[in-house]
Formats: sequence, structure tokens, C-alpha cells
Amino acid sequence: MNLLQEYARNVTRRHFFGQGRDALGWAALASLMGGNAGAGETAKPEAALPPALLNHAPKAKHVIYLHMVGGPPQMDLYDYKPKMQEYYDKDLPETIRNGQRLTTMTSGQARFPIAPSKFKFAQYGKSGMWVTELLPWTSKMVDDMCFIRSMNTEAINHEPAISYIQTGNQLTGRPCLGAWASYGLGSLNKDLPTFVVLVAKPTNTEQVQAISARLWSAGYLPGEHAGVSFRSAGDPILYINNPPGVPPEIRRKTLDGLRQLNEITYSELGDPETRTRIEQYELAFRMQTSVPELTNLTSETAATLGMYGDEVKKPGTFANSVLMARRMVERGVRFVQIYINNWDTHANVAGRLPSQCKDVDQPCYGLIQDLKQRGLLDETLVIWGGEFGRTIYSQGGLSKENYGRDHHPRCFTMWMAGGGSKGGVVHGETDDFSYNIVKDPVHIRDFHATVLHLMGFDHERFSYKFQGLDQRLTGVEPAKIVKDLLA
Repeated sequence: MNLLQEYARNVTRRHFFGQGRDALGWAALASLMGGNAGAGETAKPEAALPPALLNHAPKAKHVIYLHMVGGPPQMDLYDYKPKMQEYYDKDLPETIRNGQRLTTMTSGQARFPIAPSKFKFAQYGKSGMWVTELLPWTSKMVDDMCFIRSMNTEAINHEPAISYIQTGNQLTGRPCLGAWASYGLGSLNKDLPTFVVLVAKPTNTEQVQAISARLWSAGYLPGEHAGVSFRSAGDPILYINNPPGVPPEIRRKTLDGLRQLNEITYSELGDPETRTRIEQYELAFRMQTSVPELTNLTSETAATLGMYGDEVKKPGTFANSVLMARRMVERGVRFVQIYINNWDTHANVAGRLPSQCKDVDQPCYGLIQDLKQRGLLDETLVIWGGEFGRTIYSQGGLSKENYGRDHHPRCFTMWMAGGGSKGGVVHGETDDFSYNIVKDPVHIRDFHATVLHLMGFDHERFSYKFQGLDQRLTGVEPAKIVKDLLA
């Protein structure tokens, strides 16, 4: 496929009417539905799905992805290892490390002393899932969740690891999971973005990682599938409001003129970026009405707000962000990506982990219960996890009361709930050191294949032609759907 053909894929009007055999039929269907397919708070998903891309009926019509930036320590949260109490301050056996690549932060240590978790664990639910004392709210809903204790990756540093789990590649510049969802599923609400990004601020900001817009770019997909970042302070989106003295009528007339100019450019060059610009201007104009309504929490009951915890009314908190995510999927947003930082516990686990857990524990519980009560959980997939795990050995000084943990890619824990995932499942096992996987490994590619399956796609067929290749989220290496996670 040459460059001009690549442009044609982005649909000029002439190409659209020449090749869009189903376009008139879909237009007729939309008119029969009152012209509002995908436009309201409760628009029917079936009216907006692009049927040519779906391989089967989706279970997950929305996704809320909660990314714990920095890598939560699995053995302090979900991967209970009581035997490690016997190994306190003993060196990690070489037979366990087995030549594992180390980061520069611990590779120079004279020894690798075992640091057992200082936190208490108990079993919950019919599954008997072990959960730390730091997550009392989460422990109440383990039968709604499926846990993957055998996630693994090759990436050992943050930037490539986050890129890997978000885009399927350690190199930046590829479309992320949210962009693929936008491209494949389409919009359910013409007045809100299909893919929204929120960056929550943790209570403790001792060591935060850089989070850039590269993570939610559209990559080689058309630009309108990139995530739209909502700010936590001031206007949710920059310049969404008209300047002083400019009424909506003038703004509309200005945009009409810009659209005409952009359409002239597009008809001459077929540049997909021009088409993206047209769509962005129009969406921004429509959001002037929809976004203030979205962010106004006065319609929420005291009981609903109480489920999310005391911080729910503070913009930028994790609690406020997940409530906003529920309001977004309720209004047809397909994919909401929430990042919360400061899980990079190289030191002071005892001082930082309780704060991190408090930030996310009750809000996650509130989100799942809220979705369930509204009948949205069955069609909304909630994902929780970081980019890798942490080491059982301590980085830096070790005591019974405090320790640090380095990056660990060989095993870590994630969980999912709703959206066709199977509640009450605990998948995969690690060794006594939470260092190596001993049963049912799940690679990032397998995780992506499973999520795509829940969204209605065959990961081997869901692709986009770019630079002569059929590009896929799961790449070209083998990937499998983890069927034990499916309801």
C-alpha cells in the first residue's frame, strides 16, 4: 500500500461514497432511531459499533483501566508468602535469582537480604484470596474480582515497562489499549471523547514517575483516537470555554469558517491530520456543554458519594477520578485511563504503602459497587495493576519495620472485575519468594489478547495497515486468551 492509498483509508468524501457500501444503510438506521444513535447518556451501544471490526459480541463495552504507576509490591498486597518470615535477612538464593537481570539501583549491593512483608494477611471470599490488612475495602469484594498473580514482562525500567503494558511494545509511539478500543468500538456519545485520560494525585508524593502524553497517543492510528486528557484543576480541558466577550454564536461561525478551509486542504491533500483537526474542533465545541454537566457532582446522592470515601469531592484525588470514570461510562465514554503515581517503593515501604493503599482501597470498592448497582458492571471491564512487580529482597537498609524493594519483571499481580471477566478466580502461582512463576504464567501479550477478546476482537485479526504491515496490539509473537479469566 502506497502513501496515497494510506491517506484514502482515512476516508475523503469521494472515497467514502465510492467504497462505503453499508454507509447509506447505517444512515437510514440512524434516522429510524431518531438521529441520536450514540448521542445520549444511555445510547444503545449496538447503534454505534463498527460491525466490520468486531469478531464476536463484546462483553466489555467500556473499560476503566486503573494504572498504579511505579509497580506495586505484590508480596505486600496480594501474593502472600508466609515462609519468608523464616528467611528474614538471609540472602536470596542464587538458585532462585538464577541470573536474573538487576537494575543499576541494586546491582552494586554486596548482598540481597530477604525482606518479608511486615503487613498481616487474611483470606477472604469463596476463593480464599489472600489480601493484605492495608486493603480492608477491597477484601470485601474479592468474589467480584479475578486475580492474576502470574503476570510477567521483559521490561525492567519504568518508561519501557509502562509503554509495554499500555501499547504492547517497549518503544513509545505505538497506539495504546485505549486508542485501539476507540478505533475498534467507536463512539457512544458524540458530545464526549471516546477515550479519556485522568492523572490522579496521590496523597504521598515522595517518588513519582514521569507520565507523558506519549502513553495515550494514537500512534499510527488516526489521530482522533488519541486519549483526551482531563485536568484536575481549573477547566477540565484547556480553552474549552469561550474567551471573554465571545458568545457561542461567534465561536460557531468561526469554527464553520475553519472547517471550510480545512476541508479544502483535506480534499487537495487527503492528510489524515487535517481530518483529525476538523473532528477535534467540532468535539471541543460540543464539549462546552457536555463537560460542565459531566463534572458537576451535585446530582450524586450522599449514599453514592459515601461509597467512594472522604476524598471524593476533591478534584484530582483518586476517589474523585474513579467517580468521574463511572459518570463517563454512564454517558457513553468507551475507555477511561486513570494513572496514580508513587508506587515506586525503592525505600520506606512502611511509610508509603499504607498511604497508597488508602488512596485506592475504598474508591475501588465504591467504583465496583456503584457500577454493579447501576447495572453497568457486566458491560464495564475494570482493570487494576502496575507495569511490573517488586523484589522480595530489600534495596538499601533492612529492618523488621521497614525496607525497600527494587523493580521485578518476572512476576506481579493484577486484577480485573466486570466486563465478562470471571469473579472469584485466582489465576497463577509464584514460588515461595514471589520471584518466579510456577504455574500458569500470563505474559502482557496474553493479557492484551484476553482484554481484546472481552471487547469483541480476535487479537490476530484486529489490525491496522501501517508501513506495509498489519500492525496489532499483540505484535507478531505468540499470544493466547486466558480462558480461565472469562465468565
